[in-house]
Amino acid sequence: MERRGFLGLALPSLMLAGCGGERSRPGFKGSDITGVDFGRQLELTDHNGRPVSLESFRGRLIVLFFGYTHCPDVCPTTLSDMAQALELLGPEAATRVQVLFVSVDPERDTQEILRAYVPHFHPSFLGLRGSPEEVARAAKEFHIVYGRHAVPGATDYLVDHSAGSYVLDGQGRLRLYLPYAQSPRDIAHDLRTLLAMRPG
Repeated sequence: MERRGFLGLALPSLMLAGCGGERSRPGFKGSDITGVDFGRQLELTDHNGRPVSLESFRGRLIVLFFGYTHCPDVCPTTLSDMAQALELLGPEAATRVQVLFVSVDPERDTQEILRAYVPHFHPSFLGLRGSPEEVARAAKEFHIVYGRHAVPGATDYLVDHSAGSYVLDGQGRLRLYLPYAQSPRDIAHDLRTLLAMRPG
């Protein structure tokens, strides 16, 4: 099991960022973080070997989650919830959303492993990876914390990591933070609300 205390380390600042003033939108189920001054760049390689950035998905909402394929609970649950949320959106709206899974375990999560794992949850999902330095840079940009956690007596290791997801709008701007275990219905509600909003 991954330690929940570690997973929530990044949450308090995000919650504060989404409170008060014009930024607060009561219609959202997740936390509105519009206007935060981070999460503006992402340059990695997808599970098909193509270099991607936020610009690669301009015009679509991006749901961004950092995890790893050996994750026993948080990652498969989150990806399953995202897949259910897209089903609730319906096929037309779902084409306007791109789910990205960034591996925080680049040593084990090869391109081939990500290509087999990530689309298993939904064919449109993309796994992203990079060198340890590139992954660390992406994680820092999005205020993600992660680190290896050795299990006593085991030959393998777990990776503790922040458990929430981000949603970026069609212009590549951070708009929402979705905590771990947000229901698929609530995720779909927030994505539908953002899709209906005029760019601005």
